[in-house]
Amino acid sequence: MSRVLVVDDEPAIVTLLQYNLEQADYQVVTAIDGEQALNLALHEKFDVILLDLMLPKLDGVEVTKRLRQEKISTPIIMITAKTSEFDTVFGLELGADDYITKPFSPREVIARMKAVMRRYHEDEPEEKPVKPVASRLQVADLTIDQDKFQVKRGNQSIDLTPKEFELLLFFAKRPGKVWSREQLLEGVWGFDYSGQTRMVDIHVSHLREKIEIDPKHPVLLKTVRGFGYTFEAQS
Repeated sequence: MSRVLVVDDEPAIVTLLQYNLEQADYQVVTAIDGEQALNLALHEKFDVILLDLMLPKLDGVEVTKRLRQEKISTPIIMITAKTSEFDTVFGLELGADDYITKPFSPREVIARMKAVMRRYHEDEPEEKPVKPVASRLQVADLTIDQDKFQVKRGNQSIDLTPKEFELLLFFAKRPGKVWSREQLLEGVWGFDYSGQTRMVDIHVSHLREKIEIDPKHPVLLKTVRGFGYTFEAQS
């Protein structure tokens, strides 16, 4: 039985999610503020965290930041009533895997949960890579260690969030192919997120900031105007 941590300071939201998740055979643990959520997530194992953005004591962004700093890679879906793109972008860049805005339907939440959990817990990849799977993958001047979830340029480590690492690995295993935003959503996020293509642009932009020598003139992760993105294995 999958364990879900539901974090929200609105009792009605907590009750709605807890009831529907338990009906769908999930084990639910709840928290009403950021400090309680952080303590639970650091000391107990969860398969996914539903995390409200606006919380007492510590907000959802700060909780996400601290969990990722502690190398807790549990998938996080941020729940927000805000329409500001800044808050969403900031949360995603810090390591949240997805977001959903209020009001939402329980069915949509469960679908999103299944998508992010599938990416973290499935045993077999959805498609075979171009090259045989190896622990380390060398692309251009980058070394990607798939076992340790590490990326280096020479002896210099590059700190990526879990989702950025997944995105880089997806590109690096399939060099030269052009991917649409919709294909990347399905391939990396594991779900057809209709209308969520902005999420891809956010992650690509942030990944470029970390892996490109000059992010304004990328030589690895390139935009193909009108189509999407491609990854060049040779710099």
